Amino acid sequence: MKSDLVVSGKRKTAVARATIKEGNGKITINKQAISFLPELKQLEVMEPLIIANEVLGKMDFDIAVNVTGGGLASQVEASRLAIARAIVEFTKNASVRAAFLSYDRNMLIADTRRKEACKPGDSKARARRQTSYR
Repeated sequence: MKSDLVVSGKRKTAVARATIKEGNGKITINKQAISFLPELKQLEVMEPLIIANEVLGKMDFDIAVNVTGGGLASQVEASRLAIARAIVEFTKNASVRAAFLSYDRNMLIADTRRKEACKPGDSKARARRQTSYR
């Protein structure tokens, strides 16, 4: 029997840690069922599960995700990344990994884009101070 496996995923400042273990397909995010999320965000989190189910034919594992930081969208993307990575590492199946990469590269590889730093003397990264000639 395989022991618990912990895998992490990041997006901007959100960090998700997914714990995967043998079970019957129960998925929780911050100790709540994923049904508490808005419908489109639910579908985004379910993508790796649907693809893995098509390839493997069964869901014989439970995943508990603990996510902190960032906003809702970043937390969902970090959770999706952590879930996909956990499934690949838990099953050790090359066809699942290939299916994830062919569907969306960001399922296994983190998006490293971050917020641009503010420039000295300005309020934002790109905006300049307005000038008044009066």
